[in-house]
Amino acid sequence: MGISDIADGITRGIEGIGHSVSEALFEPVIRLGVTGLSRAGKTVFITSLVANLLDRGRMPALGAASDITAAFLQPQPDDTVPRFDYESHLAALTGPSPHWPEGTRAVSELRLSFRIQPRGMLGAVRGPRVVHLDIVDYPGEWLLDLGLMDKSYAEWSAEVLARLPNRPQGAGYLAQAGAADGAAEFTEPLAKALAAGFTDYLVEARKAGFSDCTPGRFLLPGEMAGSPALTFAPLPEGAAPRGSLRREMERRYDAYKREVVKPFFRDHFAKIDRQVVLVDVLGAIHAGPAALDDLRQSMADILAAFRPGRAGWLTSLLGGKRVEKILFAATKADHLHHTQHARLTAITGALLREAKDRADFAGAKTLALSIAALRTTTEEVITHDGAELQAVRGRLEGGKSVALYPGELPADPAQLLSPAAQGAANWLDEDYAIMNFAPAPVILKPGEGPPHIRLDRAADFLIGDKL
Repeated sequence: MGISDIADGITRGIEGIGHSVSEALFEPVIRLGVTGLSRAGKTVFITSLVANLLDRGRMPALGAASDITAAFLQPQPDDTVPRFDYESHLAALTGPSPHWPEGTRAVSELRLSFRIQPRGMLGAVRGPRVVHLDIVDYPGEWLLDLGLMDKSYAEWSAEVLARLPNRPQGAGYLAQAGAADGAAEFTEPLAKALAAGFTDYLVEARKAGFSDCTPGRFLLPGEMAGSPALTFAPLPEGAAPRGSLRREMERRYDAYKREVVKPFFRDHFAKIDRQVVLVDVLGAIHAGPAALDDLRQSMADILAAFRPGRAGWLTSLLGGKRVEKILFAATKADHLHHTQHARLTAITGALLREAKDRADFAGAKTLALSIAALRTTTEEVITHDGAELQAVRGRLEGGKSVALYPGELPADPAQLLSPAAQGAANWLDEDYAIMNFAPAPVILKPGEGPPHIRLDRAADFLIGDKL
């Protein structure tokens, strides 16, 4: 490296620090990460949040809403990250034939900027200011991979293979892995067959409602499909001589951590200072006790990857981010009558107790909410066997309108969490129902975003203090 290269690097470093200082002092940036496991509703959450921040008529709980004189979308600051396709997603949700948009398959970003005029004497003296909200969308399956960083191939294999007997979808891969000789000479066809069998298991496990389906890129490979870093699988413990199948599987596992997981943490995740964790609690309850306990463990692993706590002012100026606020949001609250929302929130809080306590202790502010980023139902009372049931009515994908009574959630979350932790095969007293409602046709009035449940409270918690 020549002197000119060193000087150029120093200059770029100084410019970067100057830019960070300027942003922090004059146009502060809130970097909000949005994640959740498959079917938790990340795309819908971001789309509805942005629409309701642009037109704030449905945001009464956002305390700073009256201070915002203008909100507008700008190009995202990172030229190498795809833009979140807000316009297409909003058109899918609110167009003439509303439908769910395609889910998150890669990292994307969107910048929403606010012009704010504080009220009172301070506003008259200070004048308007600009605050930027950078929203980063990424698959929750990728976030689970951060837990692999501290595990060796042998440790990961042992954990995965120990789970498989308790998952019907794992029997096929267990037999396949048991038949493979890890000490034998490595061959690419065998590695591909094992990776394909393991991927098939992950796909089926996710369909069955299980959350821990690492490595996450096996489910969302993108341009890496077929690469050696995604062509490995867990094997039983044993000898691993040079050139053997097990040795090569271990090498590829380490390459996956080094070339895939670590860059994601460095380039995206480590820069986040506010975080939304979306959780499909109702879907896990519907799938049964094993799926609910798997969700509990998966969310604990996800939150272990965060670096919660308040960042010092100098650290913030120099670009070091720590997660200051974390929102745990149970989605699809519109699938329940409002009288059950408090119970859903309580179950969510209990489900994430371990992770929430860790974040609270480290100094991060946390909140559990039950929300619906897009409300798809209306409430009504139906009669069944002479009893009145508090139900919701919505539209199915084919257009048919149906009423649903999903079952009554218990007032004590332990009635669900205890059987789940003890390995119960099913719920003894209830059969919790769920339907896949389609977006309801909606006509948006001027100044109003899409209908929702508690999205304004979520926004107030996440960014209200900065506005």
